[in-house]
Amino acid sequence: MFTSVLMIEKPLVPTDVELVTTLHGDEPVSFVVLMQPRGDQDRLLRALDDVALGELDDAVREATGRDDEEEDRSDSPVSPAERALEHSLGALRAAGAEAVGQIVQDHPLDLLTSVVEETGADEVIVLTAPHLVEEFFHRDWASRARHKVGVPVLKLFAHGE
Repeated sequence: MFTSVLMIEKPLVPTDVELVTTLHGDEPVSFVVLMQPRGDQDRLLRALDDVALGELDDAVREATGRDDEEEDRSDSPVSPAERALEHSLGALRAAGAEAVGQIVQDHPLDLLTSVVEETGADEVIVLTAPHLVEEFFHRDWASRARHKVGVPVLKLFAHGE
């Protein structure tokens, strides 16, 4: 069985599930999903990325700090990241893959390295929206992970909903 560590920041959409579950043909795949939600500290970088991509409405939303969906659910005992992770794990399992996962709280690259070592993972897949500023300076997860994990790191861009 082929084992992939999958780093995500948003719930997987069907197109992303199909992409990652068919990368290795008919070979059975097991995923360890690390959900790293983008926090407030990344708001400026996200706004710059949105402007660079011509997504001005998203840039304005970043500047104001409003996310209506998260505000509407703020009274829920389950965090948006936990919901996103559970949704993604369910979608991977429905596609026939084995999947476990966890929320990344701190030090995502340290956790990634330890998960790769503990599971004997064959590869790391970083599936995120484009982060042009971070990628330009090689500060994105994929660029940084390539120097730490000791297995191939594949950078893929997530699809929109």
